[in-house]
Amino acid sequence: QLQASGGGLAQAGGSLRLSCAASGRVFSSSVMGWFRQAPGKEREGVSSLSSSSSKTYYKDSVKGRFTISRDNAKNTVYLQMNYLKPEDTAVYYCATGHFAEATLNEAPYAYWGQGTQVTVSS
Repeated sequence: QLQASGGGLAQAGGSLRLSCAASGRVFSSSVMGWFRQAPGKEREGVSSLSSSSSKTYYKDSVKGRFTISRDNAKNTVYLQMNYLKPEDTAVYYCATGHFAEATLNEAPYAYWGQGTQVTVSS
């Protein structure tokens, strides 16, 4: 139900925009989240957007650089990533579930996209 895209190779200081297209009925009334997993590390929450889009959460290390947004007409959530750093290199996943409050805790998220690779070179 979730298809992530937009990953690729970027230089440090550059930008990428990830997209996550959702199918089905969960999107417009559900939280959307972005997570990432770097090689040898556990998956971590990057950003979350509440179902009403009124609340956002960001991992401290991406605050001020990443922006999450959604387009309900397109059933798509975006993660705009600016000022990328090599430590942002990871596989990025979008996720959603049947709840409304934003959270970076992955436990409530029931549906996951396949992941898109982001590689940032120094």
